[in-house]
Amino acid sequence: MRVGNRIYWLLWAGLILSILGSLMFGAYAMNSTELFKGLFSFSGPKGEIGEGFLIYHIRLPRVLLAALVGAGLASVGAAIQGLFRNPLADPTLIGVSSGAVLFAVLAIVLTKSYWSTLPDWIQQTSVSLSAFIGGVITTFVVYAISKKDQHVSVMTMLLAGIAISALASAIVGVCIYLSDDQQLRDITFWTLGSLSGTNWLQVGILSPLVVGGLWLLNKQAATINALLLGEKEAAYLGVKVESVKTLIILIAALITGVCISFTGIIGFVGLIIPHFLRLILGSNYTQLLPSSAILGALFLVITDTFARTIVAPAELPLGIITALVGAPFFLWLIYRTNNNQVML
Repeated sequence: MRVGNRIYWLLWAGLILSILGSLMFGAYAMNSTELFKGLFSFSGPKGEIGEGFLIYHIRLPRVLLAALVGAGLASVGAAIQGLFRNPLADPTLIGVSSGAVLFAVLAIVLTKSYWSTLPDWIQQTSVSLSAFIGGVITTFVVYAISKKDQHVSVMTMLLAGIAISALASAIVGVCIYLSDDQQLRDITFWTLGSLSGTNWLQVGILSPLVVGGLWLLNKQAATINALLLGEKEAAYLGVKVESVKTLIILIAALITGVCISFTGIIGFVGLIIPHFLRLILGSNYTQLLPSSAILGALFLVITDTFARTIVAPAELPLGIITALVGAPFFLWLIYRTNNNQVML
C-alpha cells in the first residue's frame, strides 16, 4: 500500500510538471519567467497577443483536453481488461472507436453538397455529435449480439467487436475513395487523431462526462477485483455480474465515444497505460484505476506536446505518436503473453 501511495503521488507530481512544461513549449517557446508572467495575465500590452493570450486561449484548453482524454481512455482500458480478464483487451475491441469514426466520416462525405455553406460551429458540432452517436450505436449493436438469455458472452462480444470494426473500416475506405481533397484532410483528422483546434467549449463539454464516468468506474473497482476471480466466484460473493458488466460497458462506451468525438482515434493509450502500471502495482483495481487515469493524462499531455513541437510550426497527428510508442509495447506484450508471463 505504501508503494502504491508513493507511485500515486509521484504520478500527480509528474502530471503537474508535464502540464507546466506543455504550456512552455510550442511554435513559440517560453521560458519559466514568461510562463509565470503569462499565467497572471490574459493578454499582452495594449491588447497585443502575449504570453497570457497564448496560454489561456490556445495552449491551456488543449493541454486540459489531452489530460481528460488520456485519463478517460486509460481508465476505460484498465476496466475493460479487468472485465474481460485479458491484458490485451482495449476499448477499440468493442467497436466504439470504429463506429465513432465511421459516423464522423459519413457525416463529412454524405453532406458534401452543402457542407461548405454551413457555419464552422455547426460543422464541428455535427461531426462530433455524429461520432459520439456512432460509438454508442456500435456498442449497443455489439452488446445485443453478445447477449443471450440475459447473459453477456465476453468472447462473443470481442468477436462481434472485431467483425464490426472490420466492416466499419471497409465502409470508411469506400468513403475515402469517394471524397475530395478537403474531405480527405478532414477524414485524416478522425483516422489519425489530433488535438488541433481545441477550445474551451470542448473542454467544458468533455469535463463533466469524463470526470463523472471515471467516478462511476472507480466505484466499481472492488467489483472488478471480484470479477478477476471468475464470474461464478464473483456471483458467490454477492456481485450482480450481468448488471456490473452492462454498467462497465456502457461507461466505457460513453467515455470512449465522447473522447473520440473531439479527437479522432488515439490508439494504444487504453492498452499500454494500465498494463504498465499492473507490472508495478499489481491487479488491485482500487489502486490501478485512479493511477491509470493520472498516468494516461500524463502520457497524452507529453505525447501531444511532442506532436506539436517536433515539426513546428506544423504538427504531427497525435495518433501517429501514440502508435509509435504503443505498437512496440503491444508486440512485447503479446510475446510475454504467449510465454505465460502476464497475469491479471
